[in-house]
Amino acid sequence: MSNLSAELGHDCDATPGCDALELILRPRDKDLGGFSVRRVLPTAKRRMVGPWIFFDHMGPAVFLAGEGLSVRPHPHIHLATVSYLFEGEILHRDSLGSVQTIRPGDINLMVAGRGIVHSERERPEAIAAPRRLHGLQLWLALPEAYEDIEPAFHHYPAADIPSLDRDGVALRVMMGTAYGVTSPVRTFAETLYVEASLKRGQKLVLPDARERAVYVAEGALRAQRDEIPEHAMAVFADASSTAVEAVKDSRIAVIGGEPVGERFVEWNFVSSQRARIDEAKRAWRERRFPVVPGDEHEFISLPE
Repeated sequence: MSNLSAELGHDCDATPGCDALELILRPRDKDLGGFSVRRVLPTAKRRMVGPWIFFDHMGPAVFLAGEGLSVRPHPHIHLATVSYLFEGEILHRDSLGSVQTIRPGDINLMVAGRGIVHSERERPEAIAAPRRLHGLQLWLALPEAYEDIEPAFHHYPAADIPSLDRDGVALRVMMGTAYGVTSPVRTFAETLYVEASLKRGQKLVLPDARERAVYVAEGALRAQRDEIPEHAMAVFADASSTAVEAVKDSRIAVIGGEPVGERFVEWNFVSSQRARIDEAKRAWRERRFPVVPGDEHEFISLPE
C-alpha cells in the first residue's frame, strides 16, 4: 500500500495499481518582483522528478498598460531552462546575443552549460496594452558529462512541436518520446514533457518513464480514488497502465525521465559540485560573467 493511500485508508489490494500515486506536492508562492509564481519543485519532500529540478507556474497574471514582466539579467550554470507559455509573450535576451520573443505554443530551450546570463522582459509594443501572462518555466539538471558544455540557445516554434489525439485527448509531446511520437527539442538525458487537455470524464494513460509526475495547471484530476487538485503535482511510481481522469476540464503537464543524480541548488545555480556553485557566485559578484547585448545596464545582485 502506498503511503498516500495508507494515510487515506485506501484498500490497494482491492484496487489494482492504486499504489502508483506516491506523493502530492502543493506549490508555494514566490515573488518575482511585480508578480508571483507557484513553485512546485524543488521541495523538501521531492527535489527532482527525473532530470527536472525546478518547476514554476506563472500566472495567469493580468498587467495594465505600462506594467509588466521585467526580470533583469541574471546568471545560470549547469542547467537548461525550458520556457513555455499558455498566454502572452516574453522577450528573451542572453549573453550569446540571442533575442527571441516566445509566444504561446513555442518552446525556448536555453542551455546554460558552463555559464550564461539572460533577461526576461516584454517588447514595448506589448507593454503598451493591457494583457495576460500565463505559462510554465522549468529547469533541467544537465548530466555531469554535459555540465560544462558551451552555452546555447534553441527556439522551437509551436508548429514544430508534435501534437496528436489519443482517445479524444489533445496532446503535445514537448520533449522526449511519448505515444509513439518524438519531439525535436534537444535533450541531454531521457526526458519526458507532455502537455494534455482533457474534458471532464476523459482518461489518459500516462507514458512510461523511470520517474514521472503530473502537474494540474487548470482543472482537477482523479487517480484511482485520490483527487489531484488544481495547482498540485502528483508524483507517480514507474508502473505501466497508470491513468488519470479529469474531474473537470483540465490542462496538465506530464514530466519525468531518468534520474541524473543529486544536485546542489543555490539561487540560479545548479551543479553536481558544491565548489562549482561557490565559484559561480564569486564570478557573478565580481562581474566576470558575460553581459547581455542590448540589456547591459541592469542586473540582479547575488543574494547575501
